Amino acid sequence: MRRIAISVAASTMTLSLAGCGVLNASGDSASASPTKGNDVTIGLLLPEKANTRYDDFDYPIIKKQVGSLTKGDGKVLYENADADAATQAKQMQQMIDEKVDVILVDAVDSHGIATSVKKAKDAGIPVIAYDRLAEGPIDAYISFDNELVGEVQGRSLIEAMGNIDTSTKIVMMNGSPTDPNAKQFKQGALSELNGKVTIAKSYDTKDWKPVNAQANMAEAISAIGASNIAGVYAANDGMAGGVIQALEAAGVTKLPPITGQDAELAAVQRILDGTQYMSIYKSYPQEAQAAAQMAVARVQGKNIQFDALTRDKVDSPTAKDIPAQLVAVTALTKANIKDTVVADQIYTISEICAGKYKAECSSAGLK
Repeated sequence: MRRIAISVAASTMTLSLAGCGVLNASGDSASASPTKGNDVTIGLLLPEKANTRYDDFDYPIIKKQVGSLTKGDGKVLYENADADAATQAKQMQQMIDEKVDVILVDAVDSHGIATSVKKAKDAGIPVIAYDRLAEGPIDAYISFDNELVGEVQGRSLIEAMGNIDTSTKIVMMNGSPTDPNAKQFKQGALSELNGKVTIAKSYDTKDWKPVNAQANMAEAISAIGASNIAGVYAANDGMAGGVIQALEAAGVTKLPPITGQDAELAAVQRILDGTQYMSIYKSYPQEAQAAAQMAVARVQGKNIQFDALTRDKVDSPTAKDIPAQLVAVTALTKANIKDTVVADQIYTISEICAGKYKAECSSAGLK
């Protein structure tokens, strides 16, 4: 479900509340029967390591925000499942056994995790779905507007290809079939691509792994012919890298426009040198900080704060009207690197402009 207008309002309210000090207030302010003080323990379960964002951004930001909200008394127990649903189920059971106060889970398999979510709920532990909408009796959900992500990717690809018609061939490299976000990205992209181009090949890429995307792309090149591929929709940056490797291995020197998502450092550098056309920048600080605020407010009984952070509503296959916050996204191109990932301190200019990218940075005004 998409609630773009509500999402913007919720984000504005979050900032307004933070500015007034409400979100960092003590249990005495706008609270309802706090169940915990500052000594909260938050279990954080993230899904995989192929995408560098989870270890590099999400976990450190959540940990720092929890510390700030709890005056250093709160702690985060962190596990990464490395794309293995069975491993994540064991990790979640361990969190339940250790009696954490709340669990933030970014599910490897949104359907498969439902049993674990119910176990946590039965044990009195609230569960907040983070980034991917888990099934089961979750208390809340925070993510980006995933269908909008796909729309922006699809629209950007159409613009980048320029003079096209319905016979123009593209390849779609979609995300993992076990990730509900991937389905929404795909749906959004198709809303922009259908009727404008021919989708010659489309793949749902197992575990989002770049090596799988590379193999899929090699198969597409063999079937379609490299010279006949005018563009590639790649759902994230890791897979965009795999697509590029396959094209280069096939002898392609002038790459077609390729999309991405997550603004990984390697992708930002590829955008600079023209290897990759664009990525989707999602404000991980905003998502991660809000997730930490939601988790702490939930277990401290700060209902007003929790409600302010979850003014959207979404449905999963197992639950309706789940309280949620949907965060907006930005198309990252060479023109706005400085205003996005640099301004938000995701990367420094020296990191982006290292080695062979110095010349590209100079021409792009990154100094």
